[in-house]
Formats: sequence, structure tokens, C-alpha cells
Amino acid sequence: MRSVPRGRLIVFEGGEASGKSTQAARLAAQLGAVLTREPGGTDTGKRIRELVLDPGAPAIAPATEALLMAADRAQHVAEVIEPALAAGTDVVTDRYVPSTLAYQGFGRGMDIDGLRRLSKDFADAVEPDLVVLLDVPASVAAERLRGRDRMEAAGDDFHARVAEGYRALAGAEPHRWVVVDGAGSVDEVAARVRDAVDAWLSSKG
Repeated sequence: MRSVPRGRLIVFEGGEASGKSTQAARLAAQLGAVLTREPGGTDTGKRIRELVLDPGAPAIAPATEALLMAADRAQHVAEVIEPALAAGTDVVTDRYVPSTLAYQGFGRGMDIDGLRRLSKDFADAVEPDLVVLLDVPASVAAERLRGRDRMEAAGDDFHARVAEGYRALAGAEPHRWVVVDGAGSVDEVAARVRDAVDAWLSSKG
């Protein structure tokens, strides 16, 4: 009996209002992939998402925030990501481990290596095959923002550190990351994303 080739895990990353959700949905539809997100990709995760993003919630310590994200990820990997990949189905997720490194690591000042171990050892996170970073100028993101959840309202300095963190992460793993200009219309960005993903797929044979 032939084994089924594992699916590919493609992650969309970027700051607030970078267009991740829209572009992740488009690519998932094109690839016939499972579309999911963090936090909130499971019923348990939806409850965690409400707590983490609630602008009216009491102050959450950085370590608590990181642990909540790790709990969401553990359930997400066990319930959605790993079963789909094992069945040979591609998965496209709006946020994953890099978000923790960018937001809780670079943004909140927590230890990057410790956060990596938390995702790997506690949440049993699998490595993404490809990370698509949508890079959007702060001025463009500000124009797109509709609401003010707890992360969106964290302040310009915080979001600048997050953006810097994403660029550092992408630069450290050029074989795994592609950076796409997220400015422009939805269709323009979608075309850039598809070109970048097609080029990556071609490079993998």
C-alpha cells in the first residue's frame, strides 16, 4: 500500500491590516487547501481568541499572552493542521508560529528561543513549508484598520518592533520565506502572492 505524500503547510504573516486573511482565503481556494487561522482555528481556539483580542479585557502579562497563544496552537495542530497534512491535504493558515515570535518576541520583548521551544515542545508545532509575509507600509495599514482590538491598539512603537521582527525572521530563513508587497488592490496583491508561491513551488520541483 502506497503512503500518501504529506500536504504542505503555507503560512500567511504580517502586521495588522496587512491583508493576510483575504489573501490566505484566495490562495487556499486556488490550491484546494484547508483554510484556517490562529488564534481561533478550533472551537477551543475561538474562546482563546476572544480573550486575547478583547480590547476591554484586563491587562494580560506578556507571558500569559504567549501561553494562551501556545494553547491555541497546540489544539490547532492536533485538531486541524496535522490531520490534514497527514492525509495529504495542503493547509493555508492565517498566522502561525512566526506571529508569536514577532508579536510576543520582538513586540513584547520575550525570549525568541524560549518562544520557539514553547511552540515546538509544548504545542508540537510542525515546521511550515512556506511563509508568505505581506509587507505593508504603516501608513497603508492605518488606512485599512476598521476596528481596534487589543493587538491593533497596542501602539505605533509596538507595531514597529513587530514589523522589524518579521523582516528579521524572513531574512534569517530565505529558503522558507517570501516577502510580498501588500500595498495595492486585492487583485494586485493576489497576483503577486500567486507569482511568489508558483516560483517557490517550481523551485521545489
